[in-house]
Amino acid sequence: MKFLKNQMYQVVSILAINGAFEGWGTSLCWWANRVGYSEQLATQAAQLFYNKNTGLGLNIMRYNIGGGDDPTHNHITRTDSKVPGYAVNVTGTSDTDNLSWDYDWSADYNQRNILTKCIKESGKEAIVEAFSNSPPYFMTNSGCSCGAVNASKNNLHNNCYDDFAKYLADVAYHFKNSFGITFQSISPMNEPYTSYWMANSNKQEGCHFDQGESQSNMITALRGALDKNGLNSLMVTGTDETSIDTQIVSYQALSTKAKNMLGRIDVHTYSGSNREGIKALAQKENKNLWMSEVDGGLTAGENAGEMGAGLWLAQRIITDVNNMTPSAWVLWNIIDNHISKDGYQGNQDSGDVDRSKGYWGIAVADHDNQTIHLTMKYYAFGQFTRYIRPGYTIIPTGSNTLAAYDVKGKQLIIVAVNASAFDVNYNFDLSLFHAVGASVKVIRTSGTMSSGEKWAQLKPLTANASGFQATLKTNSVTTYIVSGAEYNNAAFSEITLVE
Repeated sequence: MKFLKNQMYQVVSILAINGAFEGWGTSLCWWANRVGYSEQLATQAAQLFYNKNTGLGLNIMRYNIGGGDDPTHNHITRTDSKVPGYAVNVTGTSDTDNLSWDYDWSADYNQRNILTKCIKESGKEAIVEAFSNSPPYFMTNSGCSCGAVNASKNNLHNNCYDDFAKYLADVAYHFKNSFGITFQSISPMNEPYTSYWMANSNKQEGCHFDQGESQSNMITALRGALDKNGLNSLMVTGTDETSIDTQIVSYQALSTKAKNMLGRIDVHTYSGSNREGIKALAQKENKNLWMSEVDGGLTAGENAGEMGAGLWLAQRIITDVNNMTPSAWVLWNIIDNHISKDGYQGNQDSGDVDRSKGYWGIAVADHDNQTIHLTMKYYAFGQFTRYIRPGYTIIPTGSNTLAAYDVKGKQLIIVAVNASAFDVNYNFDLSLFHAVGASVKVIRTSGTMSSGEKWAQLKPLTANASGFQATLKTNSVTTYIVSGAEYNNAAFSEITLVE
């Protein structure tokens, strides 16, 4: 196999407004809400996930501004997903246009504790996006932050768009001026055009917003509230639909005013397939594009065992980044399972994962022993995040590889996945580059936690002006770092992996 040179295009115009990859991240919702009570667990998590020398080197944090459910409700049974809201001492009703409330800024300590530690580990590369799953319960039609009585109907009361926008803007203002945390962006809706969110469910907060007028009103109201609070540079993003195809329709249905106020398109890739379409839409609208949430309990590979979940994640990253070319790729709940004999807030935790099968998240928090257990999925993720860094330029490649170019360091990074039951020989054609170094670093993850390779440094390969050859081990993820790679033009040839 080899890389072939095809048509020319401007990578800068596809990647982002500033032409650079912004990084990798995870939502803090919900794992930080469960883990942040413990200084030991919180410190471990920040180092494992956000330290670029010893951990994954993530730099993007999506902080969930909880709406807060009716305090008399007790139907959310997950131990991590009941995120506290900040509003207290509520007076008035949504029906009478006379709502008022105070704020309890001590709320949501756990998530903020994790956020603060992750920002510290990320340093100058840190990017924080705030997002909301639901308005506070007293602004909803159902009186419940888990959704409407009819899950396909709007749950934000018609009188409360400005109230909800004020709530979000006030939180953003307080974070900046009291906590010293500046949000780069804020997304007021999460998977809004779905029927997932139903009152009194046991899952999480959620809120349906119809496409068109309802979503447009939310965006414009939030932009106005942020500006009123002096947060003119805080970007409004969205609409974070669960489906790529739905996201395209939702954006197109926005009013012209709302489109102009939307600073970036955020999309989840749980479903839908039109990745080229969302990329083209972002280009046409001159908007940056983030893949802002995905994960899944799936596997890939052939008899891959513990590597199965990691191979699935690696393939999803390659598919999303090559075909959508987003400027950021963000995992959902990085810790989705918790071990605790006592449970939390009256509910039982989910327990450990079966590493031979698919599972959500990439690590497990053991609250009984105050430690975080890693998985091969964690190490597979790190094959991308540790070596393709913020500021690099993504070079779309084939279905099994992802490549990026470090202009300042003159490095070419190639991450290759072999999900087959046998080793595969590749010939990487680097003739597009004016110069390449003679040595290629090789880092690989394969096998099991007890006896496998975990970011294993292998013997360097030899490269020349035409490229290098490599053997991809069965059921593995391998990163190749080609130093001394020089390319002087901003336009790259598309590189396609073919037989």
